[in-house]
Amino acid sequence: MTRPLSRSSRLCLARISPWLLAPLLLSTPLALALPPAPAAGEEQPGGTTSQPVTSIRAAFSNPSATLSLEQKLDFLVGQSLFEKLWIASPSSTTASDGLGPLFNARACSACHVRNGRGHPPKNPDDPAVSLFLRLGRTPDAEQRRQMEAGLLAAVPDPNYGRQLQTFSVQTVPPEGRLGIAYRDFSLRLADGTEVAMRRPSYRILDPAYGAPAPDLQLSPRLAPPMIGLGLLEAVPQAALDALADPDDRDGDGISGRQNLVWSTREQAVLPGRFGWKAGNATLADQNDSALAGDIGIGNALFPSPWGDCTEAQRPCREAPHGNTDAQQGLEAAATVTDLILFYSRHLAPPVRNDAADPQVLAGKALFHRAGCAACHQPSLHTAEDAPQGLGGQRIWPYSDLLLHDMGPQLADGFGEYGASGSEWRTPPLWGLGLAQRLDPRAGYLHDGRARTLLEAILWHGGEADAARQKVVNLGADERRQLIRFLESL
Repeated sequence: MTRPLSRSSRLCLARISPWLLAPLLLSTPLALALPPAPAAGEEQPGGTTSQPVTSIRAAFSNPSATLSLEQKLDFLVGQSLFEKLWIASPSSTTASDGLGPLFNARACSACHVRNGRGHPPKNPDDPAVSLFLRLGRTPDAEQRRQMEAGLLAAVPDPNYGRQLQTFSVQTVPPEGRLGIAYRDFSLRLADGTEVAMRRPSYRILDPAYGAPAPDLQLSPRLAPPMIGLGLLEAVPQAALDALADPDDRDGDGISGRQNLVWSTREQAVLPGRFGWKAGNATLADQNDSALAGDIGIGNALFPSPWGDCTEAQRPCREAPHGNTDAQQGLEAAATVTDLILFYSRHLAPPVRNDAADPQVLAGKALFHRAGCAACHQPSLHTAEDAPQGLGGQRIWPYSDLLLHDMGPQLADGFGEYGASGSEWRTPPLWGLGLAQRLDPRAGYLHDGRARTLLEAILWHGGEADAARQKVVNLGADERRQLIRFLESL
């Protein structure tokens, strides 16, 4: 009996050439059957917004190629705000004060190094900057109902709030330190190759505001790369609806679903598409919540001048804040957050120079044959009416922006809105091969535990377990081709 096509195959049939779909539909090895060229436009992951890599250091910092000269000036101003170091209040420079009082970083760019991904601390006693702990408690029945309805993200800790903030201004004690311990082990592949792995565990060290709740849940979160975010926001919701299959009706073992979340920007419950568990619906929500929670800067969407400080943290609540008339009664006026939004919306995905390399094409066939493309959807289209040159683009993010159950090995036990502890949004793969060239310390997965791409693959489980097993069974040459493909993205 013939199996029905999966939802991703149905969606792609009219958009992707047959040779690209063939590895999904057949069971025989096809690496040798590839044509000598990639799919049309695949070398430009961001469509016409893509920019060539002329400098590795600036590979993720180029403006969309579709911006006008005037828009590029706005982009540069937004970049200066993204990189600005905020300072404590009171200060004579009221445009830059308001830091904290509790915070994780002094600038957006401190976590997103050169707009790339973050890294865990190299040594256990080193401070964590681009990795922090999201905090929550076990919800009761009513709180669970609100979370599943998209009205409550998580139940905060009464003393420490929604995230652990490891830095503070001079007059306020920091909340504590992020403690990481790794257990090293090795995993044997089918051909006998041993792969070094490490399993992290997390805890709060030196808590300064009393004991955390006994049912405290910890979720480590690594700063993700910034490229292509405006393009992802411009993908029509109908396209993501078509990819979702929460009940796995086609029986392919993949049941991607959307996380319903509260959008402060839109004042409505919407499907999430940003964050490790798709906890934010719009880029403005993502940016401004990070500005408030990570740096402690009050803004129009999250106006509290003390950020994530709880009522139990009186020194934080009573510290001077940076609200001024010059900033519309806030610490960051709408003009500031709008420019940061413009900047982050128009960071161009880099052009792929080796998309047609024979080894890359062979690795691409293996990627599809293993079933990786069932979640890492190769291409999407942006809405025709998306503004500022983002519309009408065929993009290659290698993500469906949906939640998938990744199994117990990657589970953190932390629920966010309707996402369970084992569910994660499929992270886009564009720019993947440049991550450690941009910053050699960069880590993979939601907490940076994986030091190599092969390690990251081997942590996959749940819905991705069958694909992972196919990679385990590859020979050394095929593994090199697969990794070569991922490094080409």
